[in-house]
Amino acid sequence: MDFLLSDIKLRKSEAISTITKEDIQSISGDLNLRLSPEETDAVFVFSKETLKSYQKVYELNSPSATVKYPRTPGYRDTTDNAWYYRCDIKGANSGLLAGKTVAIKDNVCVAGVPMMNGSKLLEGFVPDRDATIVTRILDAGGQIVGKSVCEDMCFSGSSFTSSYGPLRNPFDPTRSCGGSSSGSGSLVARKVVDVAIGGDQGGSIRLPASWCGIVGLKPTYGLVPYTGIIPTEMTLDHVGPMARTVEDCAALLEVIAGYDGGNDPRQFPTFTHPPYSKLVNDGIKGKKVGILLEGFQGVEEDLAVIVRGAAEDLKAAGAEVGEVSLPIHNDGLAIWTPIDFEGAYHMLFKGNGNGYGWKGQHDLQLQDALARGYNLRPFDCSLSVKIVKIISEYMERNYQNKFYAKAQNLVQHLTSEYNRILELYDVIVMPTCTGKPFKLPTTEDSISDSLKLLHGMKKNTTPFNATGHPAISVNVGHSEGLPCGMMIVGRMFDDLTVLKVARAVEKIRDSSS
Repeated sequence: MDFLLSDIKLRKSEAISTITKEDIQSISGDLNLRLSPEETDAVFVFSKETLKSYQKVYELNSPSATVKYPRTPGYRDTTDNAWYYRCDIKGANSGLLAGKTVAIKDNVCVAGVPMMNGSKLLEGFVPDRDATIVTRILDAGGQIVGKSVCEDMCFSGSSFTSSYGPLRNPFDPTRSCGGSSSGSGSLVARKVVDVAIGGDQGGSIRLPASWCGIVGLKPTYGLVPYTGIIPTEMTLDHVGPMARTVEDCAALLEVIAGYDGGNDPRQFPTFTHPPYSKLVNDGIKGKKVGILLEGFQGVEEDLAVIVRGAAEDLKAAGAEVGEVSLPIHNDGLAIWTPIDFEGAYHMLFKGNGNGYGWKGQHDLQLQDALARGYNLRPFDCSLSVKIVKIISEYMERNYQNKFYAKAQNLVQHLTSEYNRILELYDVIVMPTCTGKPFKLPTTEDSISDSLKLLHGMKKNTTPFNATGHPAISVNVGHSEGLPCGMMIVGRMFDDLTVLKVARAVEKIRDSSS
């Protein structure tokens, strides 16, 4: 008995069970490696030495997370389904966000507060660390009052896939409020919080901003660190501010922007951002605004008319306004699709939120939580997530990464084409969405009809996730009682000009109302 107990203790301390010759032969057969018996024996001996390194990694302790501001876990708010969890974390006594209440999208880690990413797969997960932007918000005096609901694994541009049910538009409860940062859009629009954090891989800040009638900025790729946030795809991930005013949006961006010391490989250490909040009201006299013709194609007529009118009105603020054409813009959604689907499949799903091939801070706790969810209840996710898995697995089995790689090459061309236009114009403008808020699906709608509502509004937003250009949605009016958003896109790392133009739009709109 003593021997058996000690043997059990020994096995518990082992990181990896020993690779057997049978394991090696099985893998050789699956991969068609055709190992000879002698080669199998050699691999078996070699693997014993290699696994010593894995054992050492297992025994070493990773640096522990530091949490600066005290908090309690909070509580589940059952009165407002735009919240996943409520909390009350007070930051510094002074700073740019002093007195501001903040909602954090529930794909962003807040230590000690439950996190679900809209999905039953992560139910019960409680992060042990704050995302970098959470610490920065608290350092600037912000008060975090809860985690806002998001779509299941953030794979929807609408607002009906979250495991906590549909989220209704503040202007019409029968309609979507946009996604995947659906809760953030709703809470800001209804004045429940002052500002919010959203995430954006295909439009998930700008879509709810447009449909909820607020301001939402997808910053330049890498301007804001993504450390401590559940990824979708490394080259598409963005996180940014949502607010009722451009000034508040600029202030929140100023707080969260900046290099994170190498923790996030999406970032570029050489860029120092300006004080957005101090410069956002400097005006746009002499700025050149290009109305992107392709951005108006396939857009509801009333929405297109309102957005074009708002663009023309910028002449009153001293801007030069003209038309510009870039046909490849209409291919942007197609180029984005393989990157989003296959990239997410490897990064978020097969890679358990970390994947491979990047230096920076890997969240081991989150990785374990995702792995448990995928292994224990893979069926317990929305149909939109299942579609991503099925299509991506099919593409991998039959085409490997052929289309992902070609799409990334096409992104280089798409980026250079936008840059070519942006050498002539300071910004380009277009409708944020292709239509006003969609009706939420009901039991009378078929599954196929419901699926059409997941991504049908993304034509104009997705290209700029692929290229990384800064893009903001600002409200320019209403039609049939529903908000209409205009998207303003600028040069890489010139988020300030994008904010200035949005502020000019806001001033003109407010003066005429």
